[in-house]
Amino acid sequence: MQKQAISGRADAAVEAGLAGHGISAEDAVLLMTEAPLEVLCEAASAVRNRFKGRSVSYSKKVFLPLTHLCRDYCGYCTFRADPRPGVRPYLLPDEVLAVAEAGRRLGCKEALFSLGDQPERLFPEAKAFLKSLGFSRTLEYLAAMCETVLRETGLLPHCNPGLMPREDLQRLRETNASVGLMLEVATARLNRPGGAHWKAPDKLPLLRLRTIENAGQLSMAFTTGILIGIGETLKERVDALLMIRSAHEKYHHVQEVIIQPFRAKLDTRMASSPEPSSEDLQRTIAVARLIFGGGMNIQSPPNLLAEDYPELLKAGMNDWGGISPLTKDFINPEAAWPQISSLAARTASMGFVLRERLAIYPEFCSRPEFSSDRLRPHIQKLRSEDGYARESTC
Repeated sequence: MQKQAISGRADAAVEAGLAGHGISAEDAVLLMTEAPLEVLCEAASAVRNRFKGRSVSYSKKVFLPLTHLCRDYCGYCTFRADPRPGVRPYLLPDEVLAVAEAGRRLGCKEALFSLGDQPERLFPEAKAFLKSLGFSRTLEYLAAMCETVLRETGLLPHCNPGLMPREDLQRLRETNASVGLMLEVATARLNRPGGAHWKAPDKLPLLRLRTIENAGQLSMAFTTGILIGIGETLKERVDALLMIRSAHEKYHHVQEVIIQPFRAKLDTRMASSPEPSSEDLQRTIAVARLIFGGGMNIQSPPNLLAEDYPELLKAGMNDWGGISPLTKDFINPEAAWPQISSLAARTASMGFVLRERLAIYPEFCSRPEFSSDRLRPHIQKLRSEDGYARESTC
């Protein structure tokens, strides 16, 4: 690997990272703040290539926004909404099934449920609507819809509902191939007035970490990650990655770490806030690869970097996340997903092969402790011998 001029300490940190088994907190901060980007990316790519080969994965999904209601008021979010006259607060069961079935016909294998955090704790309208359906809490309704989608369509549910108490995780485990919760940041400083997480009680890092660890105790394949550019320092960014690594070292259940860049959106408090550059995103991906080593799956969404997204492969990532041929990205509606054919071609132009995976990664779907007895036959139907998705299941 060719190296630019680099300090002795940073050079030692790069060499430690090249072993592919993780680096210390001190080395991570040093690389985040001092190492030349080209050197950092070369090291991260070398680790990725050695442990992951030349395959880059994605999941073919259908996006189900069960409710846009949320009790959190994050400064950057356009997904959340308050109750509005004439607008139903939740998707109805028939609506959920119709979208899931349409996705199945298009070859989707993942049903991604996204929703606001515990809206019934803030909005009487949410509580009343849930009661009309026979439920008292959003997480109860979510679990029922996961059961219905799995039973009726065979799509593998993956839920991102915010904080989840242990008993709710236990129920979701029966039908979810994996679950997700972004840690986002490691500091509660952003919960102060004016911060990105002001008026967002569910965005306290320690509460989110509790959900991540509870999932680990239950042997649930877990997706998490960080959101960069919302006011955190570079050291705080490293701290968040290290918090995730610590949880994973306890339970070995984190299947992927997402590095997601903040994107300014109209009609939000942070509409005029600066976005992280592509170089900043690459640096963070590369440091994440060296923090977690070669075994972890590192993801960054292609639709959040427009036409330049193949450049992210130079930073050591190996997964593009979920791509839908049917539904938009409801979290980032202004950013269209690339067509899968285009994604494959542009991935190939960088020297990699695009492969479809399931909502549960190959290294997890072969381990029975990470799926329930009820879920396992559905996974087996959709997976190939090496754990990736079968080429045709329709």
